[in-house]
Amino acid sequence: MYVVVIGGGNVGYYLTKELLAAGHEVVVIEEDSARARQIADELGSIVVANDGCEGRYQAEAGMGRADVVAAVTGDDAVNLAACQVAKMRFNVPRAIARVNDPKSEKLFRQLAIDETVSPTRAILAVIEHEIPIHDLLHLAELEGGELQIVEAQIDGESPVVGRELRELDLPEGSYVAVVVRDDRAVAPRPETRLRTGDKLLAVTSAEREAELRSLLIGE
Repeated sequence: MYVVVIGGGNVGYYLTKELLAAGHEVVVIEEDSARARQIADELGSIVVANDGCEGRYQAEAGMGRADVVAAVTGDDAVNLAACQVAKMRFNVPRAIARVNDPKSEKLFRQLAIDETVSPTRAILAVIEHEIPIHDLLHLAELEGGELQIVEAQIDGESPVVGRELRELDLPEGSYVAVVVRDDRAVAPRPETRLRTGDKLLAVTSAEREAELRSLLIGE
């Protein structure tokens, strides 16, 4: 597989090393000339020392035959622009962008970026799982971020304790996929009565998430 990595910072450098070790062909585009020389000294002549957002330098990197472009600079705007050029000018099949601001992920997907990776969201997810909070935990996204898989922890103050699933007026397009009880996954049935300590894995839309939270967790 031929991969073009845009950004030779720590993320780009170690990503390139791992890809090379796995036997892939990789070229890095890094704008800072000193950093580009450093990478070339360590990894070989696989570096284009210029602006990864410009088509001529993407062409120099062989973007026309790339299978994947991965834009991993620390600047969201640069990553978006670089992926857009790769997709629109060179028809790269798959574009992956690092997104530092999680609020930008939806915009990236609307602009045809195939995958986004948010270090901020990943770290936040770990923190949320380690620190009990009264909120929905985001586990994954579907349909380009339009649908969310969330986890709700049911405690003694939850308004749904003691109620059967069929009694819940779930928001439109939302449903409970799994009930985790005593560390075991239980298939949800209409007559399943919710208990304190249950965890519900649910699917909902971004627009209906606040309604689902209010229903399951309360205000």
